[in-house]
Amino acid sequence: MSDVMTAVEMEDISPVKKRISFDVPWSEVKKEMDGVYQKLSKTASAKGFRKGKVPRNILESLYKEPVEKETVVNLIERLYADALRTNKLLPASRPEIEEHGIQNDQNFNFVATVEVEPAIDPTGYRDLALEKIERAVTDKDVEDKLGELCQRLATIEEIQEDRGVRNGDFITMDFSGTVEGVSRKELSAENFFLELGNKRFIPGFEEQLIGVAKGETKEIKLRFPDDYYATEIAGKDATFTVTLKDIREKKLPVLDDGFIANFAKFNTMEELKEDISQKLKLQYQEQYKSDLHNAIVNEILKINEFEVPDCYVESEYRYITADVSRRMANDGVPKEKAAEMLAKFQDQYRQTARHMVKASVILRRIGRKESINVSESEIEARIEEIASQSGDPGAVKNYFTEGAMKANLVGEILNRKVLEFIENSAQITIVNEDAQTKGEENK
Repeated sequence: MSDVMTAVEMEDISPVKKRISFDVPWSEVKKEMDGVYQKLSKTASAKGFRKGKVPRNILESLYKEPVEKETVVNLIERLYADALRTNKLLPASRPEIEEHGIQNDQNFNFVATVEVEPAIDPTGYRDLALEKIERAVTDKDVEDKLGELCQRLATIEEIQEDRGVRNGDFITMDFSGTVEGVSRKELSAENFFLELGNKRFIPGFEEQLIGVAKGETKEIKLRFPDDYYATEIAGKDATFTVTLKDIREKKLPVLDDGFIANFAKFNTMEELKEDISQKLKLQYQEQYKSDLHNAIVNEILKINEFEVPDCYVESEYRYITADVSRRMANDGVPKEKAAEMLAKFQDQYRQTARHMVKASVILRRIGRKESINVSESEIEARIEEIASQSGDPGAVKNYFTEGAMKANLVGEILNRKVLEFIENSAQITIVNEDAQTKGEENK
């Protein structure tokens, strides 16, 4: 081992970003390069020499550039890893490396800039004073849920009376539109099906159809909003010619024995109501537990202030926006409008991402401090639970065998276990939701 050691200097760009400078003495560079040449000599061949018998000077003339590149890679990887280990740094991203290659008989210098996990020792998470809001299932809750069931089991039927269209009716129409007198193909459709009142069209369109009768044609004049996603027609006047071809209305089922026949599991209305009540009770319990855990995270983040790596935040931000984009696409939102909405709320999404990353980091650190771990049996049990709720259990199990997906699942289980650990040590006051609401109203 050389008597001259590599000089390492650490600079704090921020609490979670480090600049590490390395000054590697030529003796160490030469030693590493000699090792690369020695390894190469065992396999290299050259004209006039047997394999493994090529002289060093010939190897240098043939392989100087790749050998120097491999030497640089070896030195960077080894010395960078040593620096992380010595300084107890946990990298959050791959380092940015700045180097200018090897110069004969000169020290080799390189700089690694890397984001790291924050060095925090979490405190204040034991014996938290918290409120847990609870809500009893009321008769009105059950009736409201029955109303939702009725909506799902409703039928769409032709209207029997001679009348114009109303909000809530389902219509079939042909329409064509012009903007400032110019016909536009994208503003035309045949046999278009619409539930009136759902606000799928620009403001003023659906409202002007109220009272129009089946078979009637009506001209609708309106103005596109100034912030309309299609900028070439935003703020411009338009005229639509609409022909109403069909009107249907929603018919709700009657809550009688015939309604119960829709559910093989129940024989009476009381059995159905009891089932609804129990499911609502579980739903409320899950919601209040989620609210309590959110309150725990908010409280411990107030107590423990720290920064998180931007790379973590950006990764979470991309996940959030991808999920929002997917849901908007499923809802039929045009790509241009979706992009506009994402841009409008990007600061909010990034703030949410930062909060979620900080929550994950603090919970992970508490888990480490309290020796809370996730066992293989817990992972398998969670996979089985998810698989049992899927139409393709085999695909679910395969999905979670992937490294990243399994790591996400482990993180989810660990967060839950840590939150339950904190909850069990907290001083929790049970508050009835109705009582809390009345108290706020009296303030």
